[in-house]
Amino acid sequence: MSSIPATLLVTILYLLLVSVHMSPHDVNIDTKSLRSSSSGHRSKGTKGCNHNNNLLDTNTTPCQKSTTIQAVPASPTLVFADQRLQVVYPIIQKFKSTITSDPLGVTNTWVGSDICSYKGFYCDTPPDNTSATALASIDFNGFQLAASTLDGFIDNLPDLALFHANSNNFGGTISPQIAKLPYLYELDVSNNQLSGPFPSAVLGLSTLTFLDLRFNFFSGPVPPQIFIQNLQVLFINNNIFTQGLPDNLATTQILLLTLANNKFMGPIPRSLPKALATLSEVLFLNNQLTGCLPYEIGFLEEATVFDAGNNQLTGPLPLSLSCLEKVEVLNLGGNLLYGMVPEVVCAGLVNLVNFSLSDNYFTHVGPLCRILIQRGVLDVRNNCIPDLPFQRSVIECAEFFATPRMCPFMWFYSFIPCKLPFQNHTP
Repeated sequence: MSSIPATLLVTILYLLLVSVHMSPHDVNIDTKSLRSSSSGHRSKGTKGCNHNNNLLDTNTTPCQKSTTIQAVPASPTLVFADQRLQVVYPIIQKFKSTITSDPLGVTNTWVGSDICSYKGFYCDTPPDNTSATALASIDFNGFQLAASTLDGFIDNLPDLALFHANSNNFGGTISPQIAKLPYLYELDVSNNQLSGPFPSAVLGLSTLTFLDLRFNFFSGPVPPQIFIQNLQVLFINNNIFTQGLPDNLATTQILLLTLANNKFMGPIPRSLPKALATLSEVLFLNNQLTGCLPYEIGFLEEATVFDAGNNQLTGPLPLSLSCLEKVEVLNLGGNLLYGMVPEVVCAGLVNLVNFSLSDNYFTHVGPLCRILIQRGVLDVRNNCIPDLPFQRSVIECAEFFATPRMCPFMWFYSFIPCKLPFQNHTP
């Protein structure tokens, strides 16, 4: 057998030496590179291509465009001033996602962990922990925000004491879950698009002193219990509440009460004025009240405003109206009242700024009342007073008086339940 050429022998020996001296580390170089690429970290080379200067490079395929998606770094963890604020953060953010209109850009400030700096949000010390910080009140008045509901928002804010949202466009109803809020004492959702029955959940709020439901679309009866609850202010005007004035309204301790622009029916209870003696404003206008004005109206000694206009009240004016010495606005226009306008009333109400008896059926005014007409204080337009302008036609007045209208307890209409500062004028 011929000898192996020397050159071939040298080549074989060289290849054997190379294969013997290759280590696992040399093989793992590209494996580590692959792990690095899959975890989103890349070298400063050309888009992750392998540029290792070793013999394995000669056996690798050419660089291809990587399809690996680079991982997005996680957002830094939010740090809150108090755990109570951390609890309400997701509730606020969820509510923010339901806002459909924000013309003033209010919600742009609802970002980050500093909830106390969000526009409309206010923090304070909660009653149960003087070292804590909690979301205590919300004031959205005039923000013009719109959302289909408030459910899941205010009822999930455990430290909320005050919620004001006048003049927005919130819809839906008031969640019954607000009854579980231990500190809520003011609730104002007036001038929105809320509907449904009266939010009876407020009956369970012993801390509530201020309730304002004005200018919404609440309907149906008003629970009688609300009038004897420990409220100072109750505004439920401009809704669609339908019922008679409840009997227990006479025992209320409410200081400011407005029932106007609803569909309350029936007479004004005789016990009501005496019970409401501390009220500064009594507003019954634009309802469907009937019957006669009770003489007990004279017990409204603190009233600066008494407005029962645009109802179906009838009968003469009781002389007891002269006891309303603090009244500035007295509106009885738009009813079915008749008779003479008592001189003692025109003389006794020295603080009158606006006294409206328009759109009734009065037939006579004396000289003292005519002075108020000349001063622009008393309005008797569209009545049946023969010698004054802007009165009803004779035919219209005759048709009205063709139907007798009598009031019970007529003898009380000449009773004056107060001492007047003068005694020389008679009605």
